[in-house]
Amino acid sequence: MTNQVILPRIMQLGAGASEAIPNVLGSLGCSRPLLITDKMMVQLGYAARIQDTLAASGLRADIFADTVPEPTVDSIRAGVEKARAGDYDSIIALGGGSPIDSAKAIGILAKLGGEMRDYKFPRNVTETGLPIIAVPTTAGTGSEVTRFTIITDEQNDEKMLCVGIGFMPVAALVDYSLTLSLPPRVTADTGLDALTHAIEAYVSQKANLYSDSQALAAMRLIGPNLRRAYHDGSDKAAREAMMLGSTLAGVAFSSASVALVHGMSRPIGAFFHVPHGLSNAMLLPSVTAFSIPAAADRYADCARAMGVATGQDSAEQANAKLLAELQALNDELQVPTPAQFGIDRERFFQLMPTMAQQALASGSPGNNPRVPTVEQMIELYRSLW
Repeated sequence: MTNQVILPRIMQLGAGASEAIPNVLGSLGCSRPLLITDKMMVQLGYAARIQDTLAASGLRADIFADTVPEPTVDSIRAGVEKARAGDYDSIIALGGGSPIDSAKAIGILAKLGGEMRDYKFPRNVTETGLPIIAVPTTAGTGSEVTRFTIITDEQNDEKMLCVGIGFMPVAALVDYSLTLSLPPRVTADTGLDALTHAIEAYVSQKANLYSDSQALAAMRLIGPNLRRAYHDGSDKAAREAMMLGSTLAGVAFSSASVALVHGMSRPIGAFFHVPHGLSNAMLLPSVTAFSIPAAADRYADCARAMGVATGQDSAEQANAKLLAELQALNDELQVPTPAQFGIDRERFFQLMPTMAQQALASGSPGNNPRVPTVEQMIELYRSLW
């Protein structure tokens, strides 16, 4: 059996990596980029900084800043119209997972046409859209190195998973200095998202030697540094470790796929507008407890990589420490329960069967070491209360 590994053609890591955009555009033979971002990146001046970097090399970029958190079909459609209206040969995606996911979808639709639903899983999108240079500003989604994008269909509140080499950015410029201004809440949510990616990639039924090496390295970076970055956003060493950990976790799950946490998380985000990293964090302790019996040694490896267990601990001891750590992280990083987030209990319980069916349809639960029934997923949703 072989495993296919798909990565960006160009990766640049470290403080100042984002300043390499003009050189990267030149190496790709591109000169007319559209900068896709969000309003916060404009307000913080990051978009203008990219424009200044381009201007110094005689290049210019128009801005589309109307991406939204948890991107939707309508928000993508507006970006596609902008991309088609100009003579653009490339896209610079600046921001967290939502702008980068939006750029991936816009790049495909602007060039290939059709509707977003045409590209949803189980279709494997091998066609190429406009080339994307991804510049992440959060240490979380790993979207800069993955062949996935997730877009919400407002018509039925479904989070559509879209998969294929066509969604892989051609370049990823991973510049941790862009994360220094992140507030604690975003640092926590995106960091817990990255941790979930690493754990799920390692325990996934599609895990392989390559993804294992990336996932373990990611956990070694994220485990000791997530709290540090949360409590002191100016801690450059912690920020750098989180940024690289996030990227490596993205590489890992792009190769091995995510599992049950992500499958169950997406419907919570779609129906109740919970940020993706936050809904992952809500689920991670209970889903891990559910899954450990089918992969005790693998979860024990996660505990050791995160630094919460040692080689002297048995698998049972290591997993007890892992579960305690996941709950302690949620407590310290102030992850709310669904009730504390403001979700209506009656509506949540009413929608549990629908959410479980949507989770199952995404394919992610089938990668879990312990594959749940719909009824077991409903019970896991119920346990969040």
